Amino acid sequence: MLLSATDPAAVEAAAQRLAAGSLVGMPTETVYGLAADADNANAVHRIFEAKGRPSDHPLIVHLAPGDGAQGWRAGVDHYAREVPAFAQALMQAFWPGPLTLILPRREGVAAVSAGGQDSVGLRCPSHPVAQALLAAARAHGVFGVAAPSANRFGRVSPTTAAHVAEEFKQLPDAALLILDGGACPVGIESTIVDCTRGHPVLLRPGMVTTAQLEAACGQPLRGRDDAAPRASGTLESHYAPNAKVRLMAAQPLQSALDLLGPDARHIAVYARAPLAVARGVSLRRMPDDAAQAAQALFATLRELDATGVKLIWVETPPASPEWDGVRDRLQRAAA
Repeated sequence: MLLSATDPAAVEAAAQRLAAGSLVGMPTETVYGLAADADNANAVHRIFEAKGRPSDHPLIVHLAPGDGAQGWRAGVDHYAREVPAFAQALMQAFWPGPLTLILPRREGVAAVSAGGQDSVGLRCPSHPVAQALLAAARAHGVFGVAAPSANRFGRVSPTTAAHVAEEFKQLPDAALLILDGGACPVGIESTIVDCTRGHPVLLRPGMVTTAQLEAACGQPLRGRDDAAPRASGTLESHYAPNAKVRLMAAQPLQSALDLLGPDARHIAVYARAPLAVARGVSLRRMPDDAAQAAQALFATLRELDATGVKLIWVETPPASPEWDGVRDRLQRAAA
């Protein structure tokens, strides 16, 4: 059941469904989430079942912004038993926004959402529809909403309501209400920083860059290691379409295209460089701006996949920091 998020009654209906333990497709600035009450174990189990996601893979809990500069604080205090000073600085700088912080979890809350770990991922989204829904759900007693990307496990994340409807078309209408809030403006999932070990550790890059994070918290970020907690979207293979994805620099990509026969309808290309392509190749141009490329990435992969091609050749993104999030998603799609 797909409803326009411009209708306040639709937002209230979605909030009531969350409070009743049902699933809701929720727009955020990053991607659409498959949402449920984070403290309702049965509801959260429905997320894992619908996605085909292993139950030990933790979900990110989304918090209402509330009032004032730290309006999310009530939600943080509900789920986290400790908030280091550098984590508070990151919240102050980037919330609401596309940043998830992993914090020590209070015993007795959101255990299923956390995948059984003693830590929990928290985020306060900036999308106005997400904020309205979270605030309405909070009025019904829902402290936070677990909302992984609204797609089948390991597949390309959804950035429109239509993507969500396509992903879960096997579910009856009564099982999932989807709020249509338009296309997601960021387009890739949040940056994730582990705050459980006394220093910030980058678990997943996104559109909030390492330099921005370090400037805000006054500490250098360390890289992920074997001691890091499990976190969303950090599997080697993830965000994958049905077609095989291969990353190549522009020159090898052109060389590979030159070797194709006269009919190459089984191949699609997504690149920034001007390329000469054989007849039948589906060619899409990647934006030169990293933020624009992120916003279009998943929708483009879905569009190319829908043409029925067997291979998607993608020009490797630049090595500059602002492209880290896009490069990470493409590397996992190609793994």
